[in-house]
Amino acid sequence: MRKPRIAKRVQLTMRQQIKQGLPPIAPADARLFILGSLPGDPSLGARRYYAHPRNHFWRLVGDALGEDLVPLGYDERLRRLGERRIGLWDVIANAERRGSLDQAIRGADHNPLADYFAAFAELEAIAFNGITAASAGRKLLAGTGLTLIDLPSSSPANTRPFAQKAEAWQALARYVGSGLPPAAIECQWDQ
Repeated sequence: MRKPRIAKRVQLTMRQQIKQGLPPIAPADARLFILGSLPGDPSLGARRYYAHPRNHFWRLVGDALGEDLVPLGYDERLRRLGERRIGLWDVIANAERRGSLDQAIRGADHNPLADYFAAFAELEAIAFNGITAASAGRKLLAGTGLTLIDLPSSSPANTRPFAQKAEAWQALARYVGSGLPPAAIECQWDQ
């Protein structure tokens, strides 16, 4: 009767793979939030959004902003997003997942998106980075009156050509201001 042992070992392995997401990062006057599904292992290990070096997020969002975010350090990238009134978070709070692929997510607990976003009086739109984020996020935010934008995933697992991704991500441009000089803005990050 070794089957129960194998099943128990698989169950223990899955329990050990519960991934806890990152906290939201946003200025108090955010107009746009970009939501992923659940950060991948490199991001969770670094405790930074979109830390995988092949993830196109910083390049895509930089293109939509009209500035190159890729060569900047993480803190400077976040400061630039704050100047443009952009917040980051994820639809999934925690889930079982081996590796970093969305297809491996099981037993997801979702973040309280509608309740959290109710505190942002100037919030206009939510952009979903990928189909997993959009599928769950649209259900959680139905009836909020926010504009919901589905974007192709910035993940390196999404093999769509970069130009096609970048064209879709340009939808964010209407929600981001031109930015203010660094001395003229005071961001308070909600961490």
